[in-house]
Amino acid sequence: MMKIDLQIDALAQAYLTGDLTPADVINDVYDRIEACPDPSIWISLLPREDALATAVSLGVPHPDKPLFGVPFAVKDNIDCTETATTAGCPSFAYQPRADATVVARLRAAGAILIGKTNLDQFATGLVGTRSPYGVPRSAFNDAYISGGSSSGSAVAVARGLVSFALGTDTAGSGRVPAGFNNIVGWKPTRGLLSTYGVVPACRSLDCVSVFAGSCGAAALVKKVSAGFDPKDPFSRPAESSPLVGDTFAFGVLNSDSRIFFGDAGSEQLYNQSIEVLQALGGTPVDIDYTPFAEMAELLYTGPWVAERYAAVGDHVTLAHGDIDPTVAHIVSHANAHSAVDAFKGQYRLSELQRLIDQTWHQMDVFLLPTSPTTYTVEEIAADPITLNSRLGTYTNFVNLADCAALAVPAGFVDDLPRGVTLVGPAFTDDDLLALGDRLHRQLLPAPHIGATDTPVCPSPSLPKSGIPLAVVGAHLTGQPLNHQLTDLNAKHVATTTTSDAYRLYALNNTTPAKPGLARAQDGVKIAVEVWTLSDAAFGRFCAMVPAPLGIGNVELADGTWVKGFICENIALGDATDITTHGGWKAYLALANS
Repeated sequence: MMKIDLQIDALAQAYLTGDLTPADVINDVYDRIEACPDPSIWISLLPREDALATAVSLGVPHPDKPLFGVPFAVKDNIDCTETATTAGCPSFAYQPRADATVVARLRAAGAILIGKTNLDQFATGLVGTRSPYGVPRSAFNDAYISGGSSSGSAVAVARGLVSFALGTDTAGSGRVPAGFNNIVGWKPTRGLLSTYGVVPACRSLDCVSVFAGSCGAAALVKKVSAGFDPKDPFSRPAESSPLVGDTFAFGVLNSDSRIFFGDAGSEQLYNQSIEVLQALGGTPVDIDYTPFAEMAELLYTGPWVAERYAAVGDHVTLAHGDIDPTVAHIVSHANAHSAVDAFKGQYRLSELQRLIDQTWHQMDVFLLPTSPTTYTVEEIAADPITLNSRLGTYTNFVNLADCAALAVPAGFVDDLPRGVTLVGPAFTDDDLLALGDRLHRQLLPAPHIGATDTPVCPSPSLPKSGIPLAVVGAHLTGQPLNHQLTDLNAKHVATTTTSDAYRLYALNNTTPAKPGLARAQDGVKIAVEVWTLSDAAFGRFCAMVPAPLGIGNVELADGTWVKGFICENIALGDATDITTHGGWKAYLALANS
């Protein structure tokens, strides 16, 4: 039998054609796991027969189950009813009575749980070596670390054992292992994926993250798993915020901010990623990383480290023999911060956030190395805290700054993968995934999933953030009301036309001068620009639109419908028909000549 492609799109097609059944896939997955040379990936596996029973119970593919028959793994600080949750510590283990919300949503969509993966104990670390259950190694060289804390989840995907896996990310745990294993790591906006049923590390900052072979796969998992959860006090309703338009500015580290700890290969790949993002329409902007670095320092030297004690400190202080010494050191010392320290930390965080907000006015997205370098397992054992800290140089600030982030493969240094990360403001996740997919495929023209020989599936049409709006007159680029769009951080995404079903009129008694667009039987194509706005910005924009204009639905030349300017018929009676000019700017050019 030919090797099964576990990518979500490939499985969906094979199920629809009848070439595969979920039981075929599950048997193949367990055969792979049994043959895998790294058993430390897993803390617990569901019995093969249980997974097979789930596969059979799914029946036939159905639109209500978009992840029908897709095998996945879960980091063992996320609850699943079949197995104990250990958080990487046997003495801490408990039997959950319900699935974590995110797991329940995936299973309801037809995904099949395979098992629970290894991690840095209590999700404390970026190395993947702090576990009594063994040390998952790099999928490319077992002398090197896999990265943590979501080590097992990343390696399970990189070795082709599952289609995707859940991790968690507080300081980089969903990104660093992705960079070290040639896979995608999506760290969502805080609160977008519920953390109900997740053992907390820093509860106010924790995110459930997704490891996959491609951004398209991560986007499919996002569609199923995201959503407000009233059981999670940190859950937030999803918003839609555009990140980039047809052109965009992206931040890059200035010369004084670049730290690679002597790893010239990683810096070279970072430089190559800058060139590729330029080729995709971006303009690089040098950014001083200092406020981001200071914010990152707060996570482990400031009072937020006390959240780790709030989460598991009582258990760690009991000094069970299975507590990792480095984890014990970090958590036990976290109790030294006072309430005064907590307030001072919040004050400093707010000050730094203001500085970072100003930086976002210079760039649409921030391109960073996922990690400056990597290390061997032996090197980490010799200096576990200092080297771990280095790995988080460019990741630790992201949750404190309330950003979304996406790690994508960038290439190889001495046959070891490295990654780069796109960072955007909160709720820009969809656009990060769309841009990240383009970047991934340009950085690696024939990308493969992890250490497998499976080519990444052709790029799907990834959804983008924001509400598209067609403008036809005074809001066009260079016109007097265009600032109303740019002030709301709207992004220009296309210059096009309507379908051939519209007429355009110059309205009387409007200041500044405005046209009216009307649908008509004898219409033609009219020039428009399409901009995207966040949900909130779209509402504010609509509130500024004066009569007789309004926002309705406009058909574009390609047959799609978007929101756009329309005009009340009563205002067209004494208006001048300017349809023959084909657009407002062409009319103005002739009128002013």
